[in-house]
Amino acid sequence: MCLILFAYKMHSKYKLAVAANRDEFYERPTVPAHFWEDHPNILAGRDLSKMGTWMGVTKDGRFAALTNYRDPKEATEGKLSRGELVADFLKGNGQPSEFMKKAAGNRQQYPGYNLLAGYADELYYYSNVEDKMEKLEPGIYGVSNHVLNTEWPKVKRGKEGLAKLIADSDDSLTQELFALLQNADPAPDDLLPKTGVSLEWERILSPMFIKSEGYGTRSSTVMLMSEDEIFYKERVHAGDLQEEQEFTFKY
Repeated sequence: MCLILFAYKMHSKYKLAVAANRDEFYERPTVPAHFWEDHPNILAGRDLSKMGTWMGVTKDGRFAALTNYRDPKEATEGKLSRGELVADFLKGNGQPSEFMKKAAGNRQQYPGYNLLAGYADELYYYSNVEDKMEKLEPGIYGVSNHVLNTEWPKVKRGKEGLAKLIADSDDSLTQELFALLQNADPAPDDLLPKTGVSLEWERILSPMFIKSEGYGTRSSTVMLMSEDEIFYKERVHAGDLQEEQEFTFKY
């Protein structure tokens, strides 16, 4: 994922509401969200090049999601795939805090990342760049390709939009969240972050929904977790076409 917006214990019905965009090279082979044949408890998309994932949930309510930390100078050769972290948490049954401590112990084996993992009642964040684990309190959060709640324009805009939707939510919450994720307005140059890529690429990467020749927003996902039910809907973007997967189940 390259943008994760989430409201944690801020909604009258949903303990965790997540709206996320996955940005990736178009040529990277991917399978949309499904229950994995080799791990039927896991609902997630899958990266076929490394067999990991960027976001998923299990039938018993374990949730994890990840974004990459943007640092073009970072050496990635010989390091492990970050998508393995999400998959490993979803495959396991241990405590989220213990998983994060283990991830911290292996932090140098992976390129920079931000990891969310836990349940609707116990959610953790870890950055291997800051080497910081945090048990999250109720609130509105956003993370892109820097650390949690960095005030990049798209994170700020996304959090503000999410806060309004959560406060005013009704039966159209899912559609409104997808509409928020499709905002393709670029940030003005004076608000662009300086992450080490060219100005042209800072502009391309600045919207919540990214479009470019070979790279962009591949899919958008909305997940709503109530006391005992999970709603999970993914839209895969391919030009003007959209493919949707929708799942609802008790946990």
